[in-house]
Amino acid sequence: MIIVNEDHENQGKKEKKRMKKVERYFYPAVFTYEPDQEIAVVFPDLDCATSGVNEDDALLSARELLGIVLNGMEEDGEAIPAPTPLNEVKAEKNERVVLVDVFMPTVRLAQVNKAVNRTVTLPAWLNAVALEHNVNFSQVLQEALKQQLNV
Repeated sequence: MIIVNEDHENQGKKEKKRMKKVERYFYPAVFTYEPDQEIAVVFPDLDCATSGVNEDDALLSARELLGIVLNGMEEDGEAIPAPTPLNEVKAEKNERVVLVDVFMPTVRLAQVNKAVNRTVTLPAWLNAVALEHNVNFSQVLQEALKQQLNV
């Protein structure tokens, strides 16, 4: 005879409901400007840092780092700290506080290398020529998408 603790099962279901993953996070980052150096970027709430050669690069690096750190915390079941309000973050004269966001579904999916099926439409003559040349449609589409999206 197997006895199931219903309270334990219900507790697990409640925890899964509570652990609904956040779609987008927003955290303040401190951008530090020093002559002849890359722009340093620090997330004070998460105790992590990155840098960039210019503001665009620094922001993209910050967003990537934010996604990686938060995804790792989610995966490890760590508590994710609440972001400090932007107006409460102190900055020196050579620093700027920037609110950085990250869209987590994209970050999470990047960690999964699972193939998905897509239906494409193309002219019959192009399909025939491609089949004649043994073209791998999936490979061509992946390469074209990567080039188009710069990834």
